[in-house]
Amino acid sequence: MSVQEYLDKHMLSRKLEDAVNAAVRAKTPDPVLFISNHMKKSVQSVITKVKARQILDSRGIPTVEVDLHTNKGVFRASVPSGDSSGMYEAVELRDGDKGVYLGNGVAKAVKNINDKISEALVGMDPTLQSQIDQAMIDLDKTEKKGELGANAILAVPLYRHIADLYGKVSPMLPVPAFTVISGGKHAGNNLAIQEIMILPTGANRFVEALQMGTETYHHLKAVITEKYGTHDCNVGESGGFAPNEAIRRAGYTDKIQIALDVAATNFCIGTRYDLDFKSPQKSGQNFLSAEDMVELYRELCNDFPIVSIEDPFDKEDWEHIKRFSSTGICQVVGDDLLMSNVKRIERAILEYACNALLLKINQVGTVTEVIEVVKQAKEAHWGVVTSHRCGETIDSFIADLSVGLSVGQIKAGAPCRGERLEKYIQLLRIEEELGDQAVYCGVDWKQ
Repeated sequence: MSVQEYLDKHMLSRKLEDAVNAAVRAKTPDPVLFISNHMKKSVQSVITKVKARQILDSRGIPTVEVDLHTNKGVFRASVPSGDSSGMYEAVELRDGDKGVYLGNGVAKAVKNINDKISEALVGMDPTLQSQIDQAMIDLDKTEKKGELGANAILAVPLYRHIADLYGKVSPMLPVPAFTVISGGKHAGNNLAIQEIMILPTGANRFVEALQMGTETYHHLKAVITEKYGTHDCNVGESGGFAPNEAIRRAGYTDKIQIALDVAATNFCIGTRYDLDFKSPQKSGQNFLSAEDMVELYRELCNDFPIVSIEDPFDKEDWEHIKRFSSTGICQVVGDDLLMSNVKRIERAILEYACNALLLKINQVGTVTEVIEVVKQAKEAHWGVVTSHRCGETIDSFIADLSVGLSVGQIKAGAPCRGERLEKYIQLLRIEEELGDQAVYCGVDWKQ
């Protein structure tokens, strides 16, 4: 084959001409490098290998990490794991061998990726997200990802085009919900409420919001240490300080608001709520009815700048969460109530049970399904809160997801510990990259 025949067969003459013309238009000082990069971009991406391994999350519990090899590079992602899981969310696949990691190993999920998912995905274009996700769903064939495991499906890192997939033109930086007090099952104190968070809605940019949240966090640490001693300044699984009583607001008056994650299912006994469930000597002596809880929330919202309450009632107490939502006192977020489950969300929308979704991606299973869930919530004019899990990794995917989907809020823990900070640091990088085009949700955090 002659040189000309080779050029004609692969249409190289046209491609080289296009690259040279692009270099001329760009007035590049290094045309060879520019043409090389231009030619590389013109080649379609193809998955060449998918390799999974077992790693540990922030609690020392096994989870899945995946390397996605393409003809243009290698991309890595890992899967978080939560403490709250229910019958309505996608299933994590655990090995169940009590002699290895106390039954929490993920060797089966890793094997599913390396054997089944890898074989199905090699040769596909990694940018075709819906086709990738459908291929994995077809392999699983179960509603809750019980065959392969949601931890196996979600770890395949094909998320670079989230904004394009969603169809949103203008990405936005979310308002961070920083954990400053941890209680409930996440801390060894007597506080029934799971988390108290601060939202820097008065900031103008994300970098300013991070500064405000961090300064308040450290100021609070100093106040608690001085007042109660260092033994009451412990750190919960999400990195938040856990004193034995509520604290006063610290700085940035009128620029920071408060959010609560009550996680009321954890202390609901029958139809009553035991706020002393963590104090053995008091537990069972001071139950509150659901009506009492409504009044308690009213008082708290009147006394403090509380703008959001998550899971204020038991996950099956639809009656009272509807009644509380109808008051319009604050944003009412569904976590245990919804489990990011499409059918539960549909019911909540129809019954006006809440007005915001806590989005935990590993409760759903694939990026395509996550996008559909967010669209479902936004069409109902709900707020959306992208959330971390108590068992986290250093993967920063939820930061990119929040911006790509223009989600108004992100809950990633306190501004400490690497696995939490990585999400906030990635948002800093994104804001920097967007430059003048960066928009921080701020006072529009409910969108």
